[in-house]
Amino acid sequence: MTVRVFLVDDHALFRAGVRAELDSITDDVEVVGEAGSVGEAVAGIGRHRPDVVLLDVHMPDGGGAEVLRQVRKALPEVVFLALSVSDAAEDVIAVIRAGARGYVTKTISSQELVRAVVRVAEGDAVFSPRLAGFVLDAFADRPGAAPISDPELDLLTPRERDVLRLLARGYAYKEIASELFISVKTVETHVSSVLRKTQLSNRYELSRWASDRRLV
Repeated sequence: MTVRVFLVDDHALFRAGVRAELDSITDDVEVVGEAGSVGEAVAGIGRHRPDVVLLDVHMPDGGGAEVLRQVRKALPEVVFLALSVSDAAEDVIAVIRAGARGYVTKTISSQELVRAVVRVAEGDAVFSPRLAGFVLDAFADRPGAAPISDPELDLLTPRERDVLRLLARGYAYKEIASELFISVKTVETHVSSVLRKTQLSNRYELSRWASDRRLV
């Protein structure tokens, strides 16, 4: 099914860019409306009844949290995904507590944004890299919370995650091979694949990347 999306951002040029990107790369997502203020957003969401609202956090007249406050009681079925330039913990936690299902930053690629939209529509919680740590802390005391998804981590296969986890713990390639009952050559292949998918360049960066996502 096509996910119907409503855009909320006070920058018209940014909205136009997101709409153009989403329209050009997939049929899985359809932009059905947009708004540049809290009032316009509340009215537009009520009129279009989208599946997912892509929501800017900071706007002059109250921001994303105010849109959430006004819409969620009337339309609890609408899912909100924050899309912001900010990766500050206080912004992330505030909008999640207000009811957003996920939070991604505007550095996200078009393909990753599509995946994030589809995932939140399916019931997952989705967060940009480096946000997962304190988001996990915020969700820790919420029984029954939706599973949290990281668009970059989702690119890795289960075996690549196993290799990455051991690599980040300081295991040598030979030790990883022994632990996972695979060849050293296979370990090297998995590490090369992880480096390519994460666009990192060395073992130190991979270890820090894994630590940020609490894989270690």
